[in-house]
Amino acid sequence: MKIAIVTETFLPSTDGVVTRLTQAIKYFRSKGHEVLVIAPDLGVNEYEGAEVVGIKPITLPFYRYRPFTLPSKKVKAILENFQPDIVHAANPILLAASAVQYAKKLDYPLIATYHTHVPKYLDYYWMYKPAKPLLWHHIKKLHNTADLNLCTSKAIKEELIEKEFHNLHVLQRGVDIYHRHPKYFDNHMRNRLTNGDDSKKLLIFIGRLAIEKEIHKIKPLLDAREDIALAIIGDGPLRNELENTFKGTNTIFTGFLHGEELSQAYASADAFIFPSVTETLGLVILEAMASGLPVVAAKSGPTMEQVKDEETGLLFENENVSSMIDAVNKLDNNDLLLEMKQNVRLEAEKYAWEKASQQLLDYYYQTIDIHNNTKNLVAN
Repeated sequence: MKIAIVTETFLPSTDGVVTRLTQAIKYFRSKGHEVLVIAPDLGVNEYEGAEVVGIKPITLPFYRYRPFTLPSKKVKAILENFQPDIVHAANPILLAASAVQYAKKLDYPLIATYHTHVPKYLDYYWMYKPAKPLLWHHIKKLHNTADLNLCTSKAIKEELIEKEFHNLHVLQRGVDIYHRHPKYFDNHMRNRLTNGDDSKKLLIFIGRLAIEKEIHKIKPLLDAREDIALAIIGDGPLRNELENTFKGTNTIFTGFLHGEELSQAYASADAFIFPSVTETLGLVILEAMASGLPVVAAKSGPTMEQVKDEETGLLFENENVSSMIDAVNKLDNNDLLLEMKQNVRLEAEKYAWEKASQQLLDYYYQTIDIHNNTKNLVAN
């Protein structure tokens, strides 16, 4: 099969969308499928034998941390030259909106995936919040052009159905159970992340440092408990502000970590803390679980699909400091902590990337069938 993936984000960027796409591409190539990726041009032109065609990006005024590519007529010529069996528009808003437009015009089977809750993000950027209804309209129109749509959790599916998205299915989550593993525990990394005091209970946050991640909500916990260390791993537009917010607490900022260092960071902590309620899934939750970490998380639909209270983690009420502190206090129960550490690894092992990528491939075939059946109905 010839697969064209058009995405708003790709390597060398690091986020859940890129992780899912790269794992899928690796799997597709291992099965002998030809893959073309169209993405913002960030200097990568090949991945695992798949050609990556970059289109010049720009920096948008409201999010200068990461470049994006606007809709482009170049997508039409690239698709015509490749002649794909299916077009996958990943999170269509800007560049991937061109995939929707030209797949329709060129009569290619089209699947679209909803990964990032961008309309929800506007709640955190007050100057753009009035544009939220228009953004929903734009995204819904793009997705309802597709033959089939995928999202990443049951909770998001229910929300999108309320927004009248059509032909919607849930794509299974996945995780690298080999490189996210408790075996990567490392004393030197733990010493680094606790700033030299590895007797403290170590919580980690990993992700983009942006306002919608709500990382500031962790601060009262550190004010309440001096025996807790926090490592914030990642980078983003809010880093300087967060460094000021957490100044004087037992917190370190590492910037991005990659490869074995990131595996060690996951495995060397006591728990993963996840304060955001804006995620469509939160792949870092499953990565933490695969590494043997219980997840301390604010309650939201997608999070509660992954974290079972006092089984694979500890849930707290969003915006409730006392609830968060009470949840973290339960980590002092060593028997409970050990039980959760065992549970999370077993749970994560159910979601190896190979299963999720094969499911996506199956949806590609289903999309082709839907497209061809629809075309035959119209013809008759």
